[in-house]
Amino acid sequence: MAERVPAAQLAVVLRDAITRLNRRVRQTRPVGDITVTQLSALASLELAGAMSPRELAETERVRPPTMTKIVAKLEARGLVQRSPHPTDGRQVVLAATAQGRELLARFERARDEWLAQRLAELTAAERDVLQRAAELLRRVARA
Repeated sequence: MAERVPAAQLAVVLRDAITRLNRRVRQTRPVGDITVTQLSALASLELAGAMSPRELAETERVRPPTMTKIVAKLEARGLVQRSPHPTDGRQVVLAATAQGRELLARFERARDEWLAQRLAELTAAERDVLQRAAELLRRVARA
């Protein structure tokens, strides 16, 4: 029987493994010149829906002037559109365009394909363990 690992020690090992896997998955992308920062901002707009540039900057944890540059590049590529704010005429809201959503879908497919190839290299028993781990990680994330 496997030795029980204290929760604090497991937390360190698990965080490290999740960080490494996340970094590797994020690096897997179709060829293109969109940056990770631009992709993250676009994904935030898709996940959260339309938001103001300030809200997007807060979500992405960057300063508003930095987000202004990111949004300008996304807008120039037709990936993001500006619309008047519904209640404040001085502001705008940003949303992903159909082209932006398609780009995100392409990136997700590339990442899913990479991960599926790595998982296919594991045994059925190992994949079963990861299935259970995924369920547990979802539960931990909800807490």
